Amino acid sequence: MELWDYRPDVYNRGQALDLAGYHVQATDGKIGSVDEATYEVGESYIIVDTGPWIFGKKVMLPARVVTRIDPQERNVYVARTKAEIKDAPEFDEGTFKEPEYRTRLGDYYGRLPG
Repeated sequence: MELWDYRPDVYNRGQALDLAGYHVQATDGKIGSVDEATYEVGESYIIVDTGPWIFGKKVMLPARVVTRIDPQERNVYVARTKAEIKDAPEFDEGTFKEPEYRTRLGDYYGRLPG
């Protein structure tokens, strides 16, 4: 399973899709909205602005945790709880594209079920 690719039943690379502004729903409720999303093979992720939920922090989620996208309702559903997302390695605007950060994040999300 490639953590940095969308599930084939969730997103077809042939379709144009901009997730920016979509609401992000964890398994136990809304966690924020998509600030940025990427769609490159093997390097896809979403950046979620959590707003006041975790004091205005942003979090990065590997594309594989996205389980469903609802364009009509503008929702992205992820296979993680609020606590799992909150406990993820700290997001840093300056280093989030570095391989070391991706490895830490991948190790964290890769060990969780789902």
